[in-house]
Amino acid sequence: MPDNYYSIRLALKHASVSKKMLEIVEAAGGFEVLPATDARRPDLLIFELGDNHQKDVNLVQSLLDGDDVGEVFLTSEVADSAVLMQAIRIGAKEFFSHPIKPEEVQDALLRFKERRKGVVPKTPSKHGEIITVFGSKGGVGTTTVAVNLAVSLSQKKNVQSVALLDMNTLFGEIPLFLEISPKFHWGEITKNIERLDDTFLRNILTRHSTGVEVLSSPAHLNGHLKPTPEIMTRLLDLMQKMFDYVVIDGGQSTDETSLKVLQVSNRLLLITILSLPCLANTNKLLRSFSDLGYVAKDRIKIVLNRYMKKSELSLADAESGVGQELFWIIPNDFKSTMSAINNGKSLLQIESKAPITKSFMELADYLDPAAEKLTKKRWRIFRR
Repeated sequence: MPDNYYSIRLALKHASVSKKMLEIVEAAGGFEVLPATDARRPDLLIFELGDNHQKDVNLVQSLLDGDDVGEVFLTSEVADSAVLMQAIRIGAKEFFSHPIKPEEVQDALLRFKERRKGVVPKTPSKHGEIITVFGSKGGVGTTTVAVNLAVSLSQKKNVQSVALLDMNTLFGEIPLFLEISPKFHWGEITKNIERLDDTFLRNILTRHSTGVEVLSSPAHLNGHLKPTPEIMTRLLDLMQKMFDYVVIDGGQSTDETSLKVLQVSNRLLLITILSLPCLANTNKLLRSFSDLGYVAKDRIKIVLNRYMKKSELSLADAESGVGQELFWIIPNDFKSTMSAINNGKSLLQIESKAPITKSFMELADYLDPAAEKLTKKRWRIFRR
């Protein structure tokens, strides 16, 4: 067999699926399809799960554990989350639901060849920016800011990919804010960290209609292992290579895992509101983060949420209270914000022309180093 050919075995239960898969493999070129009587170890096994999924999964697992095959692609008439999760856990590189889509199989075969040759995939590795949104206290709108910032970033012409990570480790609310029903969450990663790669992660993420890829937190207490600092370092390193921006809803937790997330973030948006207790807490957090060396002071940006011009406290009072200049000011719009939350939509989808929506879009512009549209003068006019 020529050096640029790979052996492939088709273990497919339905004749129609077998015929179609054979046509796709032959059209792809570079593969030798092994007959059933050939005992050679295949470089690739394409295996169809039957009615007894668990039995078939166990068989494939034993083949992989015994190094009897190189890689495995799975296909099945049933494509629910449990079956897909089993496929990911045992190490299957690809999963095809029925009916077979030729373009999906062709792309998978191309990726297989690239892996075997040690060639870097055609999609260049990114070095995205990690932005953590952190609340100075509960109820300041941290999730609202994280969700709408992620959506606003995803609408920029020069931004190809945005991920939204929910680090509220108990009952995160991002799925409610975006009206999505994730099949998976980061608990799957903590249980399967040894299998974490771009294929595994993309199967875990939930894509929102705006293009934002969401990695939610568990929806209930079910014994999932909490993410450790080591797991978060590995996860965020991978996400940074896959996305232009990774926006993290950091909640208010200050455990060691949350602090590790802050350490690896490019920017920390610390959310506050115009109330003395909140401003005082913001000041304490600022000093704690910088004094303990978790986040450099120049990477911490204060975002004032729910600003009302007729508030008893002024912007100058706020800056005096936190001991630092305000980075961004988001106007108060209770009606639009609650309408968006209650409808499971972003502000851009509910009130695209509202001042609060414009504020998020301009914040996305200002955070983008490639977009120098906002001059310092324009920024000053806007924020004051």
